[in-house]
Amino acid sequence: MKLPAVAVVGRPNVGKSTLFNRICGKHKALVGNEPGMTRDRNVETAEWAGRSFELVDTGGIDPGDDALIPRHIFNQAKTAIQRAAAVLLVVDCRAGVTALDQELAKLLIQSSKPLFLVANKCDNPKLWNEAYEFYELGIDRVFPISAEHGMNIGDLLDEVVQTFPRDNTQSSITNRETKVAIVGKPNVGKSTLLNRIVGEDRSIVSPVPGTTRDVVDSLVVRNGKTYRLLDTAGIRKKSQTLLVAEKLSVIMARRSLERCDVALILIDATEQASSLDATIAGYAHEAGAAVILVVNKWDKIHKDSFTMKEYEDQVRTKIRYLDYAPLIFISAETGQRLPKLFSLIDAVAQARRVRVGTGELNSFLQKVALNKASIPANKQVKVHYMTQVGVAPPVFALFTNKQNKIHFSLERYLVNQIRDRFGFQGTPIVIKQKMERKTG
Repeated sequence: MKLPAVAVVGRPNVGKSTLFNRICGKHKALVGNEPGMTRDRNVETAEWAGRSFELVDTGGIDPGDDALIPRHIFNQAKTAIQRAAAVLLVVDCRAGVTALDQELAKLLIQSSKPLFLVANKCDNPKLWNEAYEFYELGIDRVFPISAEHGMNIGDLLDEVVQTFPRDNTQSSITNRETKVAIVGKPNVGKSTLLNRIVGEDRSIVSPVPGTTRDVVDSLVVRNGKTYRLLDTAGIRKKSQTLLVAEKLSVIMARRSLERCDVALILIDATEQASSLDATIAGYAHEAGAAVILVVNKWDKIHKDSFTMKEYEDQVRTKIRYLDYAPLIFISAETGQRLPKLFSLIDAVAQARRVRVGTGELNSFLQKVALNKASIPANKQVKVHYMTQVGVAPPVFALFTNKQNKIHFSLERYLVNQIRDRFGFQGTPIVIKQKMERKTG
């Protein structure tokens, strides 16, 4: 059964994301002093008093602002409210009732959803009396809280979970989901790809580079398999990352790579693959994620002047160290080759969890001509045996007769031989060297 959703809404900079993080128990939403840090819906599963629910963080709402980004934020918030089992209207206790609070309260009361007014930033009990002026907004349930310090949030959640349907059970979604991060430079089509896959406007899509800031999670079930898609902020060059929100969003994007199984590195087909594309791909490699190079906007290329082979050669030259990553040409806008993309996701996600037995590994090691690797005489070591000590990504321990690190050419040669023999498509392979202890 689908979990009930609780939407967190309010005007900008009242502490919605701080409350979201506090309830979820993790620093998932961006928090800072700049208004408008959150733009998309941000979803995380939370639990209170044995009841599980989806908590939905939304961007700061201003219904009267008709600019492109605020209008999209308002539409995203409306979608969250429509689907919610309960709504938390967050206000700033210290600022008092504002005209925008009044306007939002009217909109929410019309939704007929169970509604809670959360007076945030009541950091000590002396301020609690200030919260009661918000009763004038016409909302019966008023809770003075401090999201930053966790004050009174338990009392709020006790009341919220009471509004859930009594037949609420744990979600049928299990931990066997495949986590897929969508990463790349700004404006390469990351949010468009997410929306095409999900089948709705799950993320804001606009021609403004840098629209996405938070990591936006979406669960998708396709052919009986569950995928958690992580849409991330566009990663810029350091010299172009100026605002605190932009710097934090890049950090969040890199964190998403650390928790994903598969990273889709989106590259804009209308441009040449760049050093920044290579840097972003390197982040995924370092995080241990399986990698797929996804050339997007292929529908916009004149095929008589750019062939797949020519473009792939250019990408492979620029991102040389990811020769193990499969490459696919798609159009997020039209859906071209998306079924094949999912087949690749399944293949590389499975590959990073493959485990090879020690006996099979050492039989393989005896047949590998390690002397073919170009190693200086003073850097040579004798390899005694090898065993796999980890998966996701696959990690191999190499036992040698010396403690000094094996030469990089031997490590590269060994990794290539392992791929040729056992596959491991799309996933980095980690070699850890250990000196064999002598007994007796």
